[in-house]
Amino acid sequence: MTAPTSPRDEPLRSPGTPIPGALLDSASHLLGADAAQEVGRAVQEGAGDRGAGAAEAPALVLVAHGSRDPRALVAVRALRERVRELRPAVPVHLGHIELNEPLLPDTLAGLAGADAVLVPLLFSPGHHVKRDIPRMAAAAPARARVAAPLGPHPLLVEALYGRLTEAGWRPGRDEAARRASAVVLAAAGSRDPESAAGTRRTARLLADRLGVPVVPAYASAAAPTVAAAVRALAARGRHRIAVASCFTAPGRFAGQCAAVAPGIAAAPLGDHPALARLVLHRYDEALAAPEPARAAPRTPLAVP
Repeated sequence: MTAPTSPRDEPLRSPGTPIPGALLDSASHLLGADAAQEVGRAVQEGAGDRGAGAAEAPALVLVAHGSRDPRALVAVRALRERVRELRPAVPVHLGHIELNEPLLPDTLAGLAGADAVLVPLLFSPGHHVKRDIPRMAAAAPARARVAAPLGPHPLLVEALYGRLTEAGWRPGRDEAARRASAVVLAAAGSRDPESAAGTRRTARLLADRLGVPVVPAYASAAAPTVAAAVRALAARGRHRIAVASCFTAPGRFAGQCAAVAPGIAAAPLGDHPALARLVLHRYDEALAAPEPARAAPRTPLAVP
């Protein structure tokens, strides 16, 4: 079980520091100088445009988890349309791991013989990213490769920040107000240690952006829960607490986390423009990476 992350009492940067400066400083610390330069280009250029020849670009498949909440399908379809608007020459499709149609195998079946990049609408490595989605890609008749999850990344932080401010979050007017403020970053949760590490990095980047402590918390499979994180912050004198929603769409987990927020609860990220740019950035990254080798077909044994 992942130990709770202790809130940081001192902000790394003053609230409201504009990007890309604040985010790139933090990215350089967490990801290294080369990676910081790369994410800086993504922030400044909106993840770029592939330009000439884009009409033959591989398909981009948004891979959503799926939910019984009818609002979830509306949200991921809106994100799909936002991505299409940003990159009109790229065919953009949608597939779900479970619960909603189209299911990912069905989407890939419709792309038989084509090249495709699967972009998980998930925010850190875990079972779905490491096993389920690659397994579906390997079984597909399309030539599919899987992009990295959406976090951690400064564009994800910008989307989280945007949803918080839309919900009413404002930096404290003075030092006393800032010392009473904190944010809980609500995520789905996973037993995979790499997943928890990714969520902690996203929390640190968001703390740099906000200038207040940000504590990662989880809806399942990891600790602390959002309610436990809120109690721990209040015990430290942080009574002005908001919950940031690290979810693509409404659903059971997002609703559970928002329900225990003592104050502001941000909406899921949905079709936030920064999230759409991040989707395209992951797509471009996957295309730029060496194509993974495919297993050679087995030669049938000769029967004497």
